[in-house]
Amino acid sequence: MAKGKKATVADAEVVMKLYDLRRESELRKARNFVIFQFQPKSVDDIMKISQAYGTQENAWLRQCFSYWENAATLLLNGVVHPDLFFAWNGELVFIYAKFQPFLKELREKTGFPQFLASMEKAANSSPEIKKRVQMLQKRFAQPAPAARG
Repeated sequence: MAKGKKATVADAEVVMKLYDLRRESELRKARNFVIFQFQPKSVDDIMKISQAYGTQENAWLRQCFSYWENAATLLLNGVVHPDLFFAWNGELVFIYAKFQPFLKELREKTGFPQFLASMEKAANSSPEIKKRVQMLQKRFAQPAPAARG
């Protein structure tokens, strides 16, 4: 990805700060909701939460999306080394892969063509990251294994 350029101490400080912020209690709840609890099957599922102003789920969805959009913006503006960033922040790829199938329609329905645009650009920034997105989407398409009991 970042051919020839080595990560610096400043890059390490950025990824460590991003990691530290992810441990904040409310952001942990938001991430847990978006990653594990919220399993949208359609754009309407996402729209329902995104338009449920004042609900905890709406706040969590917005917080998680905003966090990763902001983190992606740091990457895209050269604030942090891309290889180091993605080594520490695979969750961005996971969330993008989860919501990417809905982006076109979401952008149309909301009238917000830049919705998750930084995450999208970051996820398309290298062939390696694109492959990770595709691998995750294949995994998402498989049925969940049955619980053992």
